[in-house]
Amino acid sequence: MNKIIALAGSTRTESYNKKILKVGIYGAREAGAEVTVIDLRDYPMPLYDGDLEEKEGIPDNAKKLKEIFKLNHGLLLALPEYNSSFSGVFKNTIDWVSRQVAGESPLECFSGKVAALMSASPGGLGGIRGLVHARAMLENIEVIVMPEQICVGKVADILDDDGNLKDEKIKKSIEKLGVNLVDFTLRVKGFYSKE
Repeated sequence: MNKIIALAGSTRTESYNKKILKVGIYGAREAGAEVTVIDLRDYPMPLYDGDLEEKEGIPDNAKKLKEIFKLNHGLLLALPEYNSSFSGVFKNTIDWVSRQVAGESPLECFSGKVAALMSASPGGLGGIRGLVHARAMLENIEVIVMPEQICVGKVADILDDDGNLKDEKIKKSIEKLGVNLVDFTLRVKGFYSKE
């Protein structure tokens, strides 16, 4: 089975990105994927510090996330834009999970995974500036980032009182992103399995 991790780069309970992520998750599950939803609030970690790593090792929550990443093939990411880039909590998660330990190949948790990116913002640009930085970082750690991405601007205006998207066109495009991630991941897996 195709296995996908879904996470938002925000710990805020009412995060707009958590809300749109649910729509992408629905699409991925409808396409047959097993989706593991991660809330970064459940995995608190100190800021990455090489001295701390040397003294205490990798935090338990980073180890748990690392094992989850190893078992999955794709990443469905909804990343808020903070000051024209992505969030510190997302960067810190990547920094810890990417740390190599004995018996692992470099970037084992990321190399060859496929990622789909989306973002939502109350502003007009929908978080696109943050996705530019996220794409560059992910590609540098050997993640295959799909060209297609979704940026939802003025998101507060298109959510109902329950936090659901009212705009059917945007809703369908986010669902399709989840579907396309599953398809793309299967194609990448098929390519690598022939080697």
